[in-house]
Amino acid sequence: MKAALPLLAGALLLAGCVAPTKAPPPPATATAPRPAPARPAPAPAVPQAPPSANWMDAPATPGNWRFAAQGTRSEASFWSAGGAPMLRLRCEADARRIVLSLPESGARSPVVTLRTETLTRTLAAQPAGRETLAALDPSDPLLDAMALSKGRFAVEADGLPTLYLPSWAEVSRVIEDCR
Repeated sequence: MKAALPLLAGALLLAGCVAPTKAPPPPATATAPRPAPARPAPAPAVPQAPPSANWMDAPATPGNWRFAAQGTRSEASFWSAGGAPMLRLRCEADARRIVLSLPESGARSPVVTLRTETLTRTLAAQPAGRETLAALDPSDPLLDAMALSKGRFAVEADGLPTLYLPSWAEVSRVIEDCR
């Protein structure tokens, strides 16, 4: 046993001189985590339709017509999708006139241009409180053109967005109520 002791000591000494073995590499299925992107990519720009050269091709103003009658007055009003009146066409039978009412524009001497398939006319309007008013005689051919204009007409006023409105039955009813 004494003879084995030096041999054992020598083997231990030699084992200490051997370089330690490296740990095996991680399995091939493990992947390093990817760094998160600094910021998201910008959304692509939504192309805007170019403005129409012809008012008949412009998109219709979103909203609906409403009709109301009270006494000798009847009224067709066009309301935006958000619930605000954008235009009123009122028959005042006792005064024998049709009044076109738009929201206040801020113009001192506003003008309103009506465009139909067959007629275009610019009317002098008057600021009246919170609205802009223009009056028409019930027999004015412009009213018939509004009611029969390929299903739509346009209303332009200083300081207000142009309206592209359908000529639904409410418009014709107000006109007929005044005749």
